[in-house]
Amino acid sequence: MTTLTVNGMNCGSCVRKVTNAILELDPAAQCSVDLADKSVQTNANASLDKITAAIKAAGYDVASA
Repeated sequence: MTTLTVNGMNCGSCVRKVTNAILELDPAAQCSVDLADKSVQTNANASLDKITAAIKAAGYDVASA
């Protein structure tokens, strides 16, 4: 599992956008988003750079990887 800190998430719509960004890279991926911790865990079969870029393209800042 990869865990990322994603700033800017604050509602269910944010969760869907981040999840969908990851699922576009890997439709079989599992994602778990924790709004309180601003974290995303995923087992997506994509490079960390691609996952980070997809989340950023969705409008969120990836603070750490």
